[in-house]
Amino acid sequence: MAGSSNWRKRWFPTAVVPMIAAGAVLGSVAVGDPANATTPTVTVERARPTIVLEHGAFADGSSWSSVITRLRADGYPVVAPANPLRGPAADAAVLRSVLDGVKGPKVLVGHSYGGSVISAAGANDPEVKALVYVAAFLPAPGETALELTNKFPGSTLPDALNPVTYTPAGGTAVTDLYIQADKFRHLVSA
Repeated sequence: MAGSSNWRKRWFPTAVVPMIAAGAVLGSVAVGDPANATTPTVTVERARPTIVLEHGAFADGSSWSSVITRLRADGYPVVAPANPLRGPAADAAVLRSVLDGVKGPKVLVGHSYGGSVISAAGANDPEVKALVYVAAFLPAPGETALELTNKFPGSTLPDALNPVTYTPAGGTAVTDLYIQADKFRHLVSA
């Protein structure tokens, strides 16, 4: 499977970038320097929506690096904020705060669990022109991504999770889920 990783790196941006571009609605758009979750900065320059990339669980914004490179080469402003992975409502609130700092039309793109996050964060925002789901979850109201994972036969994720509980300073116990190291490659890279 050593070659599959290289194949995936070449295939992913080649397939995803046109899909994102197709979801982009052209119009007056804000463009600017790359923003992050704490300091988004935007200036008006050209007629392209800002593409906001939301990563899924067990990943970070760097998973979009080759897609970001291609989108920027095609003239799209791109924001790939950190997803704190604290639950759909909390993560959507963080993404909404980033969206508030990006003026003009936006296209939200979610991968995996990020699909749940963009659905909630983009609701009722008139500047969100499209939602793009890249192998992403779109749970029905009240349904969770983990429930969807367990709903259909063949999923190996539930058996590969390692729950780790900890208590942050001055807080209550929190449980994070990690993929067991020996199962990660099969689940994520296969």
